[in-house]
Amino acid sequence: MTTSFIRTVPVVLALALASIGVSAVAQTTAPAAAAPAPAEPSTTEKVKEAGKDAVDATKRTTKKAVNATEKGAKKAWSATKRTTKKATTATKHAATKTGEVVENAGHKTADGMRSTGKAIGEKIPGTAENEAAKK
Repeated sequence: MTTSFIRTVPVVLALALASIGVSAVAQTTAPAAAAPAPAEPSTTEKVKEAGKDAVDATKRTTKKAVNATEKGAKKAWSATKRTTKKATTATKHAATKTGEVVENAGHKTADGMRSTGKAIGEKIPGTAENEAAKK
């Protein structure tokens, strides 16, 4: 339901009730001047009262809508903060693991290069590795 629909329903109902009241008054015969009839509100007064009721209903509905929106916004903000914290923690964890993997790969590569250099040095005459290998 849209807000404009919610605002118009009470006004339409008030006008419908007022028109029923007008037609009922028009159909009754006026009593003789013997006893004055109790003062009944006029159609204009009824419509004014119905309009006031519609305004009050709109205010109540608007307050409820504002409160619901604020609660929803707070929940969304809290969920966003929680999710952001989780994502940050996961990213830090992944970065740490990636750094460890890169560091280990670098050490293994360096060790491999050293052992390859040592093997090559053993075959070249006049190097310390070659002299050590002969002994």
